[in-house]
Amino acid sequence: MEIRGERECTECGTRWSYYETGSVTCPDCGSIRSVGTDDRTYHTDVASALDLDEARRLAANATVAEAAEAAASAANGYARERGFVSGGDLRDLDDAYLAARELGYVASELERALSVADDEEYYFLTLLRGADDGERPDERDVPGSLTAVRGLAYATAVAEYRREVRSWLDTRDEVPDEAGRVLEALGDHVKRVQALDGDVSLDASERLVAAARAAGDYVRSGDDADAARARSLLDDL
Repeated sequence: MEIRGERECTECGTRWSYYETGSVTCPDCGSIRSVGTDDRTYHTDVASALDLDEARRLAANATVAEAAEAAASAANGYARERGFVSGGDLRDLDDAYLAARELGYVASELERALSVADDEEYYFLTLLRGADDGERPDERDVPGSLTAVRGLAYATAVAEYRREVRSWLDTRDEVPDEAGRVLEALGDHVKRVQALDGDVSLDASERLVAAARAAGDYVRSGDDADAARARSLLDDL
């Protein structure tokens, strides 16, 4: 959507940035009456924090299934609100979003499971402990039973990022020559991983993320080296 993100309160004159707060309420007097002071700008990211307090409380005092249900709800809600364009600027596919996506998928998997292995519970708790700080567990720590879950979570994250990159490009006057081909190739690999229900190697999942980040670098910079890096990563998948 296109919004006027720089706001001025008509009650007290306070100025603030919706791009930073995600709120139309004046931070000083609480009024919801304000006017925009800038031009309309494409913006998709709602500034919000991933709140895992309830899930952590349940992890300490209830069952894994109950903690997983709360974690999945929080992580998936955060992911739905997150975007990658802030004040007209395309952001990176960041670790905070990837960790939230993975937590949502892992938590949903464990919530449905008839039994949860010790290594699966430990991995879930590791995600729960650090996802709100953008901490992604090392691929060496991913249990074999959750490899496909991470693969599917990352494919979903890349698909969402790719969709927003394309929408962002639609607002630009100039588009790098190779943007369409790079994004098409990225989309093909996302579909392949999704068709396999995420059942790809952990290295392939990381390369898909790296390729998406390289694609983001390319559409921002127009630098052929970034396009070549994205193509090389995709060719190796």
